[in-house]
Amino acid sequence: MNDSLSDRVSDAVALLTGTRTVRCPVLGCGVRIRFRAVTSDEAARLTELATDHTRHGAKR
Repeated sequence: MNDSLSDRVSDAVALLTGTRTVRCPVLGCGVRIRFRAVTSDEAARLTELATDHTRHGAKR
């Protein structure tokens, strides 16, 4: 994961406001999705989108 200090602070502040942050686990990928006040189905969909690099990664 590519977490800088500013990213971690930003994620912590988001948690305080009730926002959830999900990041792509692929090194070098900067995809980050934040959400709050969504249904459990929508949260699952957004989590899957963020963590499935093939759905948002560069096409070769």
